[in-house]
This record gives sequence, structure tokens and C-alpha cells, in this order.
Amino acid sequence: MSGERLSEMARLLDEAWETRTPVAPLSQTHGLSSIEDAYEVQRLFHERRTARGERLLGRKIGLTARAVQRQLGVDQPDFGNLWASRYFPREGSIVEVPREIFLQPRIEGELAFLIGRRLSGPGVSLQEVLAATEAVAPAFEIVDSRIRDWKITITDTIADNASYGGFTLGAWRRSWLSRDLRTLGMLLVKNGQPTAQGAGAAALDHPAAAVAWLANTFGRFGVALEPGDIVLSGSWIPVQPVERGDVCELLLADAEPLVLRFT
Repeated sequence: MSGERLSEMARLLDEAWETRTPVAPLSQTHGLSSIEDAYEVQRLFHERRTARGERLLGRKIGLTARAVQRQLGVDQPDFGNLWASRYFPREGSIVEVPREIFLQPRIEGELAFLIGRRLSGPGVSLQEVLAATEAVAPAFEIVDSRIRDWKITITDTIADNASYGGFTLGAWRRSWLSRDLRTLGMLLVKNGQPTAQGAGAAALDHPAAAVAWLANTFGRFGVALEPGDIVLSGSWIPVQPVERGDVCELLLADAEPLVLRFT
């Protein structure tokens, strides 16, 4: 596909982000069918944002849970960029997030990795990821789509920065690196009602395996995970729609609840 056509798709996604007006699926309107082309659109989308001052905090892995793949009709993970303008730090017991900045948000619960040592694929193993990780933390990811009505194929979501919306983090914990993260459980409580639950095995059978997948996939692009990078390793629970006024709590054993409210 021509560079001009790829650039036009990146422009449309950037405009949709800025105006909060979704666009029709690029797979339909522009024939975006190649994963390689989709990642090039994502790169161009990222370049447009960084040219205006956006900062990169790390990476996100999407579509690691089989349940999420079934929900969205795809069959493999993807990755995107964590943009600092949509990081919502905890400054009290509740993280408040303005609903109005999103188009059609949904929420996921997952584990974030803080990379402490460079990881460069191919050949990165799960054990190497754990050894190179400084700490892990519970995380809410807000996924959002610039594609109208979430009518996405995998190329649509890849081009759209893996449907990134925003994120917030709980406390970093180094001690969890010695636990079997596959069996660590997570419960999402929405507006006081238990809504979804899952365990670390939902993310490609082990959250660190998802990070290894990312490092090895990046190796094909000549990119590495660097010290200080935050990596969201993929949701453990099916994504949940959210609206103004919703309060979501993420509960994990031995961790302070991570609470997010959409204002």
C-alpha cells in the first residue's frame, strides 16, 4: 500500500482522537488488510502525536486473553504505545477520569511491568522478563476506539494504536515477582457489584509470557524494551463498558484496591 494512503489513514485516526468523532473501519473504507501496513499506520499516527509534544511512557499489549479475543473477533495479540497525556496518576484513594475525553471507552484489569533492564528479541524468555523487571503493579487500562461502534478487525485496532485510551496504576510491588503470577486472582467491582474476574493465566498463560512476546515481536522491528518502560501486559478479564458516574474497583490479594471514577 502506498505511503500516501497509509499517511491518510494516520491522519484520519489522529483527527478522530482530537475531535472525538469516530471513523468507519479502515479495513472497509481503505482496504487495510495487512498487519504490516496496520503497524505502519500506527507508527505514523504516533509520529503525528509526538510531533505535537506527546511523550511515550511505554507499551501496551492487547488481545492476550482468549475471552477478549472472542469479544472482539480476533485471534492474536497486538501492541501499541502508552501516551503520557492519558496517564492518570493516583493522587488519593480514587483516580478521577473525565469521561468526555473518550469516544466509546471500556475498561480492563491487568498487570503492569516496570522494565529495569533492556530486553531485546528474538529469543527473550518468560524467565528473562521476570529477571529484567524492576516491579509489577495492578493496572486499569481504558481502551477506546476511533473506529465507529467498535466494528474492528485486527488491522483496524492495530492502526488505532491498539485501541489505546488511557491507564492508571496501583502501587509497584517487587515482591510479586517471586509469586506464580498465573494463579494471582483479580476481581473487578463496578458500582459496588462484582462484575468480572480472572487470573494471570488469562494473559497468554502468564503475564511475563506476554511481555516476552512483545520483546520478541519488537525484535523484528529493531526495537527493544528499555529500562523505565512501563508495559501493560494484557487484560485478565473481559472488557467492560463504562460511562460517566461509574466507579470501578480492581481488587487483588494483598493489594490496596485501585479505584477509578468516571466524572
